[in-house]
Amino acid sequence: MRWDPFRELSDMRETMDRLFERGFSRPWRLLTWDMGEGFFPVDLYETDDEVVVNASLPGVKAEDVEIAVTGDTLTIKGETKEEHEEKKPNYYRQERRYGAFQRVLTLPVRVDADKADATFEQGVLNLRLPKVPEVRPKTIEVKPKGVIEGKPS
Repeated sequence: MRWDPFRELSDMRETMDRLFERGFSRPWRLLTWDMGEGFFPVDLYETDDEVVVNASLPGVKAEDVEIAVTGDTLTIKGETKEEHEEKKPNYYRQERRYGAFQRVLTLPVRVDADKADATFEQGVLNLRLPKVPEVRPKTIEVKPKGVIEGKPS
């Protein structure tokens, strides 16, 4: 196969275009979560019995978080209000962070929202959603043909 330097340059340009579209057009998304757009990091995985969601919500109070499950959709939303004020002679600083956030996730399986358990500790929301019984894995024993009660026929 003949080497084509222009093809490699084209591939590199496409890669750079994707990088700028996803990351550098809104670089703050790489560093932190943006309150206005509702982006915050979430881990979502399933075990044999449940779906587990861990969401990082720094600076948010547990009473300001609302969780809803509708069908196969999980919605986590809330609001944060944070103020810090410091006064010294010839020095003044006041910082504020407030706004609403929301994240909508598609659940991989049906869950029983009535039996869900949510805890909030040190800015991390931990949500456990038990699967409905019909989607839990079941083990089916395979028997050789002609074997009844452990005796060959």
